[in-house]
Amino acid sequence: MPVITLPYRYLEELVGSDRATILARLPMFGADIERTENDHADVEFFANRPDLYSTEGVARALRGFMGIETGLPTYPVKRSGITFTVDPGLKNIRPYLGSAVIRNVSLDEESIVSLMGLQEALHWAVGRGRGKVAIGIHNLDPIIPPFHYLAADPSRSFIPLDFTRPMTLREILEEHPKGREYAHLVKDFPRYPLIVDAHNQVLSFPPIINGELTRVTTATRNLLLDTTGTDLRAVMTAVNIICTAFAEAGATIESVTIDDVEVPSLAPSTRRISTAACTNLLGLSLTGEEIASHLRSMRYGATASGTDEVVVQIPCYRADIMHDWDIYEDVAIAYGYERIVPALPPTSTIGSEHPVSRLLNAVRSIMTGLGSLEMMPFTLTNERVLFTSLQRERDPGVLPLMHPISEEHTVVRTAILPLLLEELTLNVHRALPQRLFAVGDVVEECVTHQTVAAVSMHSEANFSELYATMDALCRDLSLSYQVAVSEDPAFIEGRRGDILVNGKRAGVFGEIHPSVLLAFGLEQPVAALELDLRAVPGYPGRQDTP
Repeated sequence: MPVITLPYRYLEELVGSDRATILARLPMFGADIERTENDHADVEFFANRPDLYSTEGVARALRGFMGIETGLPTYPVKRSGITFTVDPGLKNIRPYLGSAVIRNVSLDEESIVSLMGLQEALHWAVGRGRGKVAIGIHNLDPIIPPFHYLAADPSRSFIPLDFTRPMTLREILEEHPKGREYAHLVKDFPRYPLIVDAHNQVLSFPPIINGELTRVTTATRNLLLDTTGTDLRAVMTAVNIICTAFAEAGATIESVTIDDVEVPSLAPSTRRISTAACTNLLGLSLTGEEIASHLRSMRYGATASGTDEVVVQIPCYRADIMHDWDIYEDVAIAYGYERIVPALPPTSTIGSEHPVSRLLNAVRSIMTGLGSLEMMPFTLTNERVLFTSLQRERDPGVLPLMHPISEEHTVVRTAILPLLLEELTLNVHRALPQRLFAVGDVVEECVTHQTVAAVSMHSEANFSELYATMDALCRDLSLSYQVAVSEDPAFIEGRRGDILVNGKRAGVFGEIHPSVLLAFGLEQPVAALELDLRAVPGYPGRQDTP
């Protein structure tokens, strides 16, 4: 989770309170103070609250939490008259753009540090290392609108930030420190993203580096924000957070027209929550008006409506609000966790190990004894990893998420093997051989059951190796099986076999197909197996477990 540096002088100025009071209240707000120094504190915030990744955002939240200024903050947006065009050639490269004009900025060293820290924290939390979102902040004064977001030839040149000579886009990827760090995001495309002004002056080479022409200093008064990426929701989240942080510091926000669409709006969204559901979940006796008052302390707009409803206005920067429970959590924070009286549960029971857990532990013992290292991949993944990359048909029983927070986590896994191949991708820099396994839940047709998968990656990984592993696993599980010719496209034809138990397919093993290896960026042979544990004699789980 990100650790944010909060300068005392600047924080006290924005909050309107003294250092001691602020430091005493911060932990009650859900923050962890890592260290305190003479002039600043380093504070860790949850990854789901990117609006708190700047001194301005923290100050705004604290003013409400401490009762200094409550209710919904409003951010008027005027039209700047500035326009942006987006090249259709960027559709398959980096298609989305967000922007804003920020005027009347007053920057000192502390506010610049806060701004740069917010930018880098958003690159990590929202942008996934700039892959999903990259942010550029420019001095507006030396450049001339309208602006253009182009798919440029790699031979195009400009002077990048912190350099004094022009470099081509290709040279920047090879020689500039930021270019080398983020080259993997664009290097495989025939053309690269570029932002230029009306006079063809380069502002930015997203997601790599800005131009020296638009360097921001303490003398800068007017800014142009560009936010590019592969996910529109994430792009606009970053725009909203940055614009509102500047507004908290006294700047004015103006919208930009991008291909006839005016952005940003900075308007709140509205949700209606149940008073009864909130009090039942928290175990507190609160009226609708009390809930509304606590929410106003957390910088929402909130009004009790009727006997069992509160109308809530959610600030534009609160991208973490996915459902009502997120709002109930803020009610608890405002009420004060320290005020909640601990109580023993009304019933007392003696726990015991679930039979399914005993089976999984037995599988773990067998696989570790065979020399494999256990992994614990995520339960959530996406259809590209599960099906497309493995050349498999989409499973009609796949369970999608209603409100995915990321394009990487949109469905519940139906198999574990694809996630182990992802683990190999993340560990290609590690020594070979790599022998990994994972065991756990998968979900098909809304029914949960357990599977085990294993992979072996090294120069001589082959069918025979995983046949031996599969045979040992089945023998130790007292599982009688037969092997039949497999048609699974994830494996090489003639080097794959289905595991049959009582005449039914219970798993597969063999050598992974080269096309699958290429899709995961793997350069070494990989042999793999996966087995449905429902085939094990005496499987303890119900076959219809939801």
